[in-house]
Amino acid sequence: MATTLPAPQDHPRVASPPRKLPAFSSEDVTVIFVLGGPGSGKGTQCGYLVKDYGFVHLSAGDLLRAEQDRPGSEFGELIHRCIREGVIVPMEVTIALLENAVREAMTESSPSGDTNEDKDPERKLTGRFLIDGFPRKMDQAIEFERTVCESRFTIFFDCPIETMLERLLNRAKTSGRADDNPDSIKKRFRTFEETSMPVVDYFRKQTKVVTVDASPDPDVVHQNVLAELRLRGVATETVETA
Repeated sequence: MATTLPAPQDHPRVASPPRKLPAFSSEDVTVIFVLGGPGSGKGTQCGYLVKDYGFVHLSAGDLLRAEQDRPGSEFGELIHRCIREGVIVPMEVTIALLENAVREAMTESSPSGDTNEDKDPERKLTGRFLIDGFPRKMDQAIEFERTVCESRFTIFFDCPIETMLERLLNRAKTSGRADDNPDSIKKRFRTFEETSMPVVDYFRKQTKVVTVDASPDPDVVHQNVLAELRLRGVATETVETA
């Protein structure tokens, strides 16, 4: 069952019917958080891993933008305002969208097309997910791991601000994204430093962070990512393509 998005008025923690928490076992579902400043190349590197190793790439930003544009969405204006102002969308909205996306991906990969464990408690749900641009704040990290799934580790793409700014300004020429403008970019850099770096530090203390220099050419970065993932026993078999 898809997680119901919270009421938009006050964004309270909506009481849900009793259910197993977290929703997915980390023994069966691999969740890797992918963090880095705006323009650090998170999406590009996730694309490589999807192609070569069969990960499912979930971009928190893409999910929010899709919900923003969905006809009749209760949260469209709220998300639009947050993106425009470079501030973080309330975590209940983002976490619900991510959990629903995980379930949908599993439905597509399940032979029966059903992820309802209550019908078959012995059937294990499996999947490997790269969650890009999330968690953005400490409360998001703690709540996602409590209610959805504990993460395996976090890939942190470390990149100089000057390099990220140059990339974003180049992307702005063709992206059409509302937040690819100088004012929003500066706000996004500041938000990342103030709210997301503490998340990286939190997981680093748990030895759950893989730091990768994101300033070289994307192909070089990709090889460095693979080397780190192999050390952790994740990127071991490539996906065969026709």
